[in-house]
Amino acid sequence: SKASAEVLAQFYARAHDLPVIIVRAFNHTGPRQAPNFVCSAFARQIASIAAGKSEPVIRVGNLEARRDFLDVRDVARAYVLALERGRAGGIYNVCSGRVVSIREILEMLLTFTGGEIRVEVSQELLRPLDIPVLFGSYERFASDTGWAPEIPFQQTLRDLFDYWLAVETT
Repeated sequence: SKASAEVLAQFYARAHDLPVIIVRAFNHTGPRQAPNFVCSAFARQIASIAAGKSEPVIRVGNLEARRDFLDVRDVARAYVLALERGRAGGIYNVCSGRVVSIREILEMLLTFTGGEIRVEVSQELLRPLDIPVLFGSYERFASDTGWAPEIPFQQTLRDLFDYWLAVETT
């Protein structure tokens, strides 16, 4: 569906001489993200455990998938730069250029608490088909706009956890 949307956008851009810029934002996360996304789901469960509201068990899906994650604040800044400096007709990846496994994300989030938390794989959270590795290059976008990710992923996860901890303790 995303590829079809890009083709359609390019068609209308050419047919009507519109200054269309296509941005392919890879996985992003940060404070206030809905809990149905993996980083936020983990952070919320761990924060609930840390606040004493849940048993010390976190339910997970596939921990082996590897993805390219960004802080949502870097993505928002990228959107502004795309509008200000992007080339009409440009197709840009907004990504970190690095991969991290879902297991590594969980392990980073678990370091923010002092207690023991058991990890259980839930069949309901496993996808029937999961791409093993997905990442990109933001080289073209950096060249045209000067953008690069600024917020370290560890900080993103810390801010996300702190958000959920505040929610769970109020």
